[in-house]
Amino acid sequence: MNRTSRILALKKEKNAIILAHNYQRPEIQDLSDVVGDSLELAQKARETEAPLIVFCGVLFMAETAKILNPKKKVIIPVRDALCPLADQLPSGMIREARERHPGAHVVLYINSTAECKALADVICTSANAVKVVRSLAGKEVIVGPDSNLAAYIQDQVPEKEIIAIPPGGHCYVHECFTPEDLLAARRRGGAIVCHPECRPEIQRGSDVVASTGGMVRLVGSIREDAAWNILTEREMAYRLKTLYPGHTFHVKEEAVCEDMKKTTVEDLLAALEREQFEVTLPPDIMERARGAIERMLVIGR
Repeated sequence: MNRTSRILALKKEKNAIILAHNYQRPEIQDLSDVVGDSLELAQKARETEAPLIVFCGVLFMAETAKILNPKKKVIIPVRDALCPLADQLPSGMIREARERHPGAHVVLYINSTAECKALADVICTSANAVKVVRSLAGKEVIVGPDSNLAAYIQDQVPEKEIIAIPPGGHCYVHECFTPEDLLAARRRGGAIVCHPECRPEIQRGSDVVASTGGMVRLVGSIREDAAWNILTEREMAYRLKTLYPGHTFHVKEEAVCEDMKKTTVEDLLAALEREQFEVTLPPDIMERARGAIERMLVIGR
């Protein structure tokens, strides 16, 4: 039995569900039950009845699935698949920001640690950040850890005062996009769609700013085949091409999330065989973080 057949057999035998982010390797996407953005995966994690959740992504995503399913077993095939963006925000910085702005709400990007989520009023993703912030009473909103997403929210919700923590927090993948990339895309032709983790000047120079789930919906709304310049992690093009094979997608080959690429078919097989590596979190952290995540899910997309 080859590895693919073994994975499918084990998944059935253990009644497991495999969730994968849009940035995962193509072969991992192909083996997964659900491929999506952080919001879609969080929603699916909350809805699933499967007793075993295998999360092919990075640690904060698997933690979110565990927080929403405290009685289920959640495993991540590679335990050192981390998010450098999430690691830029220590919990102490949130406490300090609350002290400086006592009336402000704290909205944390889902790309954050469980410990930090436990200190937030509500979580957001790039798909619903603007909607989440608009739903809040009061003027001041503390947003972290991505300063580019914070800038996008500020642009879309000018009536609020967005306080970014940490200053300059960023995703190194999305920071790699430059004005030269925009010029090249214009010369090449086709719509330019960037992720809100890109820098403000890239957002302003793009035709559309969208989450990865938003990119899927955008392309799906166009009936005729078209060309697209996708300014996010390069594997998003595989996801889009799988769904919409008639369209053409241009990406920046250097836009690679190394941690998302750590998970291989061999790792996924080992995870299912040994049910490794299990995600565990302190109950009090899970309880407090769950409230913030659930408030996001109520607001929705």
